[in-house]
Amino acid sequence: MDSGLAALLGAAVGSAATLGAAIVNVRSQARSQHAQWSRQHRRDAYARYLSALHDRDIAMDAVLDALRSDRPDLPDLDEKTGRFVTLAREVHRACEIVILEGPESVAGAAEHIAGASSDLSHVMRRMAENARTGDITGRTEDMALAAERERTLYQAVKDFRLAARRTLGKAT
Repeated sequence: MDSGLAALLGAAVGSAATLGAAIVNVRSQARSQHAQWSRQHRRDAYARYLSALHDRDIAMDAVLDALRSDRPDLPDLDEKTGRFVTLAREVHRACEIVILEGPESVAGAAEHIAGASSDLSHVMRRMAENARTGDITGRTEDMALAAERERTLYQAVKDFRLAARRTLGKAT
């Protein structure tokens, strides 16, 4: 083989190796960018969900405070309940995105929050109905049950945060 042909073959092999390395590098970079985009997208969905939960929980606390009164101001209670319901819908919308975007561990944690929220909402609804009719016979028990359900809900939110952090690679 003459030296010109050997040089040409060497250049072709070098070019092919360089091209192959470039393709591998581009694919690796694309996977890395996609993973970063996915993490950011999930983080944003989790942050929106937690923010909606926070706003809803402030409204929930206002309803519970109104229900603690011996004689709740019914128009005030209705206004606070309406705000709570509106914000609960926002939580539901944000939760749907979390369930779609997140892995099973995060979706399950969000569904646990939804269940705990529903359990507390049932108690609150009963308490509001009783306040409207003036029935105070089960008020003490309902207040205790509401406090228990509230603790369960807050624990579910803490569990969600932990699952979200793990998914985002933040820590245990």
